[in-house]
Amino acid sequence: MATIGTFSRTAEGFSGSVKTLTLNVKSVKFVPTEGESENGPAFRIFTGTTEFGAAWEKKSDKGNYYLSVKLDDPSFPAPIYASLVADGEDMALIWSRRRAAD
Repeated sequence: MATIGTFSRTAEGFSGSVKTLTLNVKSVKFVPTEGESENGPAFRIFTGTTEFGAAWEKKSDKGNYYLSVKLDDPSFPAPIYASLVADGEDMALIWSRRRAAD
């Protein structure tokens, strides 16, 4: 697991940055979808006016709430899947490689 982003709660959702070895996006916003669709994402993710992801509300086996995040862009070799979780007063975007199906 690796922390690839840090975020703060805002009145409109979350705001922060995402950084990996090849990605450095300093102004990322999670904007609520206001119930656009029953099974759709709870947030759309933007940098400036460009949408590059979405997040769904989930609950862990231990009862903790988190956001399941998918970031994607034509420049990425594959989508990035991560979880936005509470980390003290802030939120951490945690990435871990998906395991191959047996």
